[in-house]
Amino acid sequence: MISRRHIRIKVMQSLYSYFSQKESSISISEKEMLKHIENINELHNVLLSLLLEIFKYAETYFEDNKKKFLPSSEDLNPNTKFTDNFIFKILKNSSSLLTKMKKSSSVLIDNDHDLIRKIFIELIKSETYAKFILLENSTKDDDVRFINNILNNHILNNHVLHHVLEENSIYWIDDLPFVATIIMGNFKLYKLANQKSVFKNLSDKNFSKELFSGAILNNEDYEKVIIDKSKNWDLERIALMDQILIKMAFCEILNMEDLPVKVTLNEYIEISKYYSTTKSKMFVNGLLDNAINDFKSKNMIKKSAKGLL
Repeated sequence: MISRRHIRIKVMQSLYSYFSQKESSISISEKEMLKHIENINELHNVLLSLLLEIFKYAETYFEDNKKKFLPSSEDLNPNTKFTDNFIFKILKNSSSLLTKMKKSSSVLIDNDHDLIRKIFIELIKSETYAKFILLENSTKDDDVRFINNILNNHILNNHVLHHVLEENSIYWIDDLPFVATIIMGNFKLYKLANQKSVFKNLSDKNFSKELFSGAILNNEDYEKVIIDKSKNWDLERIALMDQILIKMAFCEILNMEDLPVKVTLNEYIEISKYYSTTKSKMFVNGLLDNAINDFKSKNMIKKSAKGLL
């Protein structure tokens, strides 16, 4: 489920927390990091439960409209394309996920009792909804496209939802687009993911642990390289996030024999654009490039295949 890029980001966040604290245990911090990564599964279930709660609210909404004192013909004969959506049926019939989603729905309701209603009312007033209910002979693909539009246009950027998610985890806002992409990809395949772990395999889990501990255990050596290659810059003047990204890159380049140097370089330059200062991309790129040339000249880079170097 989780990609190597996202693993790097989660390790980076945990290292930032570790280096920001005066006293930290590596083993305890590593367990916390793995917990934060696995917590992505919880966010996955929260988003699915949000969709399910919206559908359930819609059913109640349409039934309540029929009971008005003077119901209109539209109230008495509502368009049921929304509640008949193929994705809704998948969510309702997924017994393995229903228990998990029920637990996750409390995350939403306990923090904002009105969240579901707010999202639904905004949705039924939208152009997305208006176009969908007018479709004739709609297919499963139309249903999937509609739900994915709801996620993109009415859920991912919802500020109330962001507040609710932040109350549960400071990392969930960063994880939200990634998890939504996974969900939308599964919907296109007409299925729901129900994995025990967010890691694709043991190799990815070991990668996260090795990267986390390696950056800490080699911290002093990596700092010396940063000072040497940063051209008269005091370490205190270099953003902590830049230092962490560079140390993680050093760990991959020097200690992980199966990872191509070019992939590592490109990954950390890309991550620096989103998680550090405006000048970080150039700084990280320049320092890593300089350090890699030095590592090569001293034959410090050991890769399992020639092409990886």
